[in-house]
Amino acid sequence: MSTIPQSTTPSWPSLYNPAVEILHIEHNEPVQEEGTYLYRAEDVFKFTLYWTLIFYTPLFLACGSYAFWNYAFPPSRLVVHDTQNPESYELSSINPNTTPIPPTKPPKPNERRSRVAFALIVLFTFLALSVAGAVIGSAIVGFVAFGLYKAGNFNMSTWIPFLLAVMQVVIGLLSIWPSIVEII
Repeated sequence: MSTIPQSTTPSWPSLYNPAVEILHIEHNEPVQEEGTYLYRAEDVFKFTLYWTLIFYTPLFLACGSYAFWNYAFPPSRLVVHDTQNPESYELSSINPNTTPIPPTKPPKPNERRSRVAFALIVLFTFLALSVAGAVIGSAIVGFVAFGLYKAGNFNMSTWIPFLLAVMQVVIGLLSIWPSIVEII
């Protein structure tokens, strides 16, 4: 077995060619010389957190920006009234028998807060939830994975936190998509 100092923390990201661990591994040591490994729980958490922030935050920023623009600049509401049939509603004003009615401004539910201020609150909420979700998810996933590796007496590659972050983000997207679409 090779002697690798287990007290040193590799620099982030320390990704290497994964073929070292996957191809031609018969009759080789469990720790490859070209590989980089994590031996402390704090390092696994840090690496998982960094990767999760890289993958998680841009997605939440995109959703938050979409919500921001929808709240700050909502689409116009043009009400069209049919002169021949006052009980009907039309989706477009292409019909020459219709006369457009100017939209009425709905009353503001909160006079002290503007639409842009509320949109900024929504955007910052998305960003805060992305960071909080990344920290909590990385703590849970990172420490559980480290415990499993430690219990099995395995060596954790620096690729494992990367893959944990990818899985966490994909599962998060699958679970959050329907509810966010309804809110936006």
